[in-house]
Amino acid sequence: MSISFLDTRTALARLRTYLVETGLDHGDRLPPERQLAEQLGISRAELRKALGFLQAEGQLWRHVGRGTFVGSRPADTVGDIAAMARRTNPGEIMRARLVFEPEIARTAALNATPAHVEEMSNAALKSKAATTWRLYETWDTRLHCVIAEATQNSLLVGLLDTLNAVRRAATWGRLRVQPVRPDREHHSFAEHDAIVDAIANRDAAAAAQAMRGHLQTVERNLLAIGEN
Repeated sequence: MSISFLDTRTALARLRTYLVETGLDHGDRLPPERQLAEQLGISRAELRKALGFLQAEGQLWRHVGRGTFVGSRPADTVGDIAAMARRTNPGEIMRARLVFEPEIARTAALNATPAHVEEMSNAALKSKAATTWRLYETWDTRLHCVIAEATQNSLLVGLLDTLNAVRRAATWGRLRVQPVRPDREHHSFAEHDAIVDAIANRDAAAAAQAMRGHLQTVERNLLAIGEN
């Protein structure tokens, strides 16, 4: 059974309230997931969704092996990300994604749990229902992050976090001359479904192929915008 929007919204509200009431400062570490989920009276799956949403908003950040922290990434990390963003360009970022993310999807197909697949399906569904580009991008990012988490390899998750941070720092991703939300026939919807289905079926080759095809379409559309 998929988790409803009400469950996700409730988990997010409880997490926001917790952060306010505990008075955690910038840089403070949150309790481990199991402990925090018990304190909030929600499941760990619900907690992960809420944490992912606040991370996408920039209110939390994660250090693989150390935990989840309040606020944005430390200044030295931000500086490194900004420096990488200045040195790169849209073509390089997309080529890096094409090298990296299909193999993430392939590994996810071999290691994903039912909870991972459920969370992927939920993120894909929420991206379809998004009423703004910003909300769409939040759920799109969350879907790709869950695919990485499904590899159950903390280093791969950390590397994707870095790649996503560079993508966010590169302002070209926001140069849209389109409607306020994705079209209902947006290419990513069917492509996301194909990726999730392949992972759910533990078809590693199909997962990698579906991710590669999705990113190639993103690349074509993105670079076409840049040429206009």
